[in-house]
Amino acid sequence: MSSVSRRGFIGASAIGALALGLNLGRPAHAQGAGFVSRDGAHFKLDGQTYRYVGANIWYGAYIGSAASFGDRTRLVKELDDLKALGVGNLRVLGSSELSPLINSLDPAFSYEPGKYNDDLLTGLDFLLAEMGKRDMKAVLYLTNFWEWSGGMVTYQYWTNGGHYINMNDPAHPWPEFADFSAQFYADGAAKQAYWQYVGMLTNRVNSITGKPYKDDTAIMAWQLCNEPRPGGSDAAVLANADAYYGWIADTAALIRQQAPNHLVSLGHEGLMGANMHEDILIKAHEHIDYLTAHIWPQNWSWVDKDDLAGSFDAGAAKVQAYIDAHIRIARQINKPLVFEEFGFPRDNIAYDPGTPTTFKDRFYSLIYKAVEDAIVSDTPVAGSNFWAWGGAGRALHADHHMLRGETAYVGDPPHEPQGWYSVFNTDTSTQALIRAHAARLKALASA
Repeated sequence: MSSVSRRGFIGASAIGALALGLNLGRPAHAQGAGFVSRDGAHFKLDGQTYRYVGANIWYGAYIGSAASFGDRTRLVKELDDLKALGVGNLRVLGSSELSPLINSLDPAFSYEPGKYNDDLLTGLDFLLAEMGKRDMKAVLYLTNFWEWSGGMVTYQYWTNGGHYINMNDPAHPWPEFADFSAQFYADGAAKQAYWQYVGMLTNRVNSITGKPYKDDTAIMAWQLCNEPRPGGSDAAVLANADAYYGWIADTAALIRQQAPNHLVSLGHEGLMGANMHEDILIKAHEHIDYLTAHIWPQNWSWVDKDDLAGSFDAGAAKVQAYIDAHIRIARQINKPLVFEEFGFPRDNIAYDPGTPTTFKDRFYSLIYKAVEDAIVSDTPVAGSNFWAWGGAGRALHADHHMLRGETAYVGDPPHEPQGWYSVFNTDTSTQALIRAHAARLKALASA
């Protein structure tokens, strides 16, 4: 663990202030060979339209560490397996905050403002170095609206005298946690601590390659947050909207000033993350390079977990309508669209590798067909990242609950049952769908 000085914090504050004076409306077009850029509603890479098959592997930097909680041999194998499937884009956790929140990660990238975990940072170095060898691109998200990596509530806890609430606390039922988390956008001290981290990471020099992050072609985009909502209740969403827009604009400007070769992403769920307020979703992406949407049929009660067979078709219709709505919005704002999270449970809501994936596979097929059809129709759809690659990870306990400090990472974060949405290295039918989709996208690119 290392720390920065008080002078370092003042410097980060100055960077945050600088962000306020930048031309927030300018588009970010990456320059140079190997960088992904945006040209209207499409990504470009070395002069060609860039579309991709992607995965979420939030724990990449964790197993990339040389410390006891890491497993570099496993990471190399996971990357090789993903590459063999045709996966070329990975969405990865680039920040976590040590927190008193239940089910949050330990270790974490940050122990408190300005005190960072060198073991995890070098784990991220290793991940990016290995991705670069395989011509893979990373999207790094820089904090979390939710509790599992510390996130916005932890930044507030660090700066507000120690106040926080836990997600799913019976004393603070939904949407109290989401409304509390969204207070971050108007919290000056919490935002300065966050901006300090953003400034540190975008200016980092990779300890393995010697390459500054800002010059690394393995990074496609910096993502402000995982699923940043303006609130949970509709009243909070509307009340927080201006502070929310301000945080987005200021942070996007900061990233562009620090890492002008990279794209800026918000990490948004889409309409569900804006309580279906289309105007809020559009305004939130004013200073962002591309639109994202996340699709969670079970979480959103679009399917009945006790009757996946009987409820699948109705849920699928809602999924298609959600996809179509975001394609329409992406056309309207003339920016690329990525379905960067989508997940579905195994049959009978089982969690173990080897249990059937009949409906999971039907859902993946639905998403991949929608992406392929959208590309054939020359819409703004650029690709997708399934949630999530579990690979060789396995739950350690019969209740599939991950205990704090355990390191048998799967695709499901510690607040969820281990195996709920993971694609394991033994899930041959799901992997076949991913591989076939990658082949079709490659064929479309060369057509």
